Amino acid sequence: MVNFNGNLVSKSEVKISITNRGYKYGDALFETIRVVSGKVLFLEDHYFRLMASMRIMRMDIPMNYTMEFFDEEIIKTVEANNFDGNFARVRLNVDRGDGGKYMPNKNAKINFSIVAETLDSPFYLSHTFQDYIVDLYKDFYVAPGLLSSLKSNNKAIQIIGSVYAQENGWKNCLVLNTNKSIIEALNGNLFLVKGNSIKTPPLEDGCLKGVMRKQILSLLQNNPNYNIEEVSISPFELQKADELFITNTIVGIQSIGQYRKKKYNNTVAEDILKSLNVKLRLG
Repeated sequence: MVNFNGNLVSKSEVKISITNRGYKYGDALFETIRVVSGKVLFLEDHYFRLMASMRIMRMDIPMNYTMEFFDEEIIKTVEANNFDGNFARVRLNVDRGDGGKYMPNKNAKINFSIVAETLDSPFYLSHTFQDYIVDLYKDFYVAPGLLSSLKSNNKAIQIIGSVYAQENGWKNCLVLNTNKSIIEALNGNLFLVKGNSIKTPPLEDGCLKGVMRKQILSLLQNNPNYNIEEVSISPFELQKADELFITNTIVGIQSIGQYRKKKYNNTVAEDILKSLNVKLRLG
């Protein structure tokens, strides 16, 4: 079952107009959310990121789009699909409705849709990483700035980069901005470990304002064993790093096993993963 503007319908009944602005222009935003046993994880972070992004996109936010409203609609959708354990991956999509060219119609109605898929586990799992090989994606670059940090439906680089990675037998690619700094992976934020120092690119470099990125930064700031920095990362630093790992709200933490001829371990990533799961249990 799919939730379209609060109505639960089967996937076969969902119809999007060819004049829909999300379809025509990518005039839409989305959140990828993890739901565990009837609870939306990191709800506040997802909600406030979505609201901030809608304001940046100059969307007229409906009065009923409260955090409680989306919490109820997400849970309603997950429960309607009868997943075992109610563990689900949810995509909440918001678009500006139909009509207009680049300039939207003044009376365009904001739509939302919620789609849910089942997940296997309520907690974040440790993933094999030795064969998780990555390289740089250098065909196109991301411009630093606020728009690049939005989770919008404009994902051309992620799509082409994913095809490029598959063609070369890699699991993922690392994305560069126009200053030739590494900003993220195709599907998540990047962290680099060297000794007890951990770096991740700053939002100003153009990386996604990731919800899991925020959680990891919070955990590290309270951990005396590590020094965390939000600082630009050069491709040359990859060869000197002890670990590289990718974060997003669905996978949690995915360690990278190899970049070119450099191989990495995952000791720090596993330590952070344990702390993350402890936080979820206590929460």
